[in-house]
Amino acid sequence: MTTRTLAQVIESIPTADGAGVKLRRSLGSQRGVHVDPFLMLDEFYSDNPDDYLAGFPAHPHRGFETVTYMLDGHMRHEDHLGNRGDLGPGDVQWMTAARGIIHSEMPLQSEGRMRGFQLWLNLPAKEKMKPAAYRDIPARDIPVVKLAGGGEVKVIAGTLQLDGASTAGPVNGPIKGGGAQLSTDPTYLDVRLPAGAVFNAPLPAGHNAFLYLYEGNAAIGAEGAAKPLPHRAAGVLSDGDEMRVQADAGGVRFLLLAAKPLREPVVQYGPFVMNTREEIEQAVADYRSGRLASAA
Repeated sequence: MTTRTLAQVIESIPTADGAGVKLRRSLGSQRGVHVDPFLMLDEFYSDNPDDYLAGFPAHPHRGFETVTYMLDGHMRHEDHLGNRGDLGPGDVQWMTAARGIIHSEMPLQSEGRMRGFQLWLNLPAKEKMKPAAYRDIPARDIPVVKLAGGGEVKVIAGTLQLDGASTAGPVNGPIKGGGAQLSTDPTYLDVRLPAGAVFNAPLPAGHNAFLYLYEGNAAIGAEGAAKPLPHRAAGVLSDGDEMRVQADAGGVRFLLLAAKPLREPVVQYGPFVMNTREEIEQAVADYRSGRLASAA
């Protein structure tokens, strides 16, 4: 077994998106700062309604998938295809924009905490123009694996198999990769560890992977050679077939994401991600003419 090491740290930076929602962006904070096929990761977290009430009014996407994971608060998602989802704590929305979708994400609260993540996951060239799709995943449908040393893992996508966990055998998340489902074969885990606990997990060799620490601090890598990853930073992992994380004295919570790299050109213009400039120009023209919505 080869334990992955911490190869790069991508600090998150404060920014705003939508109609002024305040958030922190790690992947995607600068041009080319991504982990193929992951394009962007935003963390939104505020107790001040002025930071999130404006929401994300109707806007287009083409060429990739968005994954919204709520920790606290309530958000309504709607799109021009008639889909609607009310996301609460622990819920996930997995939206495949593909050839085109116009959607909005607006808060269903006027006070209290709003907290969660949005991930952008690229699509291979052969799938960028397939029909758009949408799936709401309630928290009750996301399996939770209790760890022997304390803590737990929520399996949103992919498969998790651990020695000494509460569930014998592999645990499959509601989103599965491969075959006719997701060709990038993503893994998406939300992990909570108590103070000083160690988390060892297998990861497919050849898949690109990173962690995002949203609570606490941790050390990444084999015992005796681990490197620190600070709070609210993304840690890109080297290749290997397993990973090891040790929580600091305060415990830790992090997202673990891995997927099969596409190794294709990435040309992005705002909410459109294609493979060539010509395809981007076509996406813009389709949106301005109304064809992007009618084609989806």
